[in-house]
Amino acid sequence: QVQLVESGGGSVQTGGSLRLSCAASGRAFSTYNVGWFRQAPGKEREFVIVISWSGGTAYVADSVKGRFSVSRDNGKNTVYLQMNSLKPEDTAVYYCAAHQSLRAESDGTRYDYWGQGTQVTVSS
Repeated sequence: QVQLVESGGGSVQTGGSLRLSCAASGRAFSTYNVGWFRQAPGKEREFVIVISWSGGTAYVADSVKGRFSVSRDNGKNTVYLQMNSLKPEDTAVYYCAAHQSLRAESDGTRYDYWGQGTQVTVSS
């Protein structure tokens, strides 16, 4: 079992930056791929970015490529989502999720554990 808690959300203006954290409890966190997803009001959940268990960034959505990056500190059981050059269309609830597999996935249905989400609001 893995429990995930996101933090770091908030309100920023266009062009600003935020860093989200995903803190995990439970065993063997270093063996999990961790993805970030987001859901805007009235829209379906969408994939953002995933970091593999080995620390490589496996996939990045085109909509955030070049602006968002992901990293992990297994010693702290934490994954970070750095978001730069934020746009109003980035406004959403951001979720981290975890799954165990040799291959990191962008498909949310492949994930076993989810956090509660943190709100990010970008104003123009």
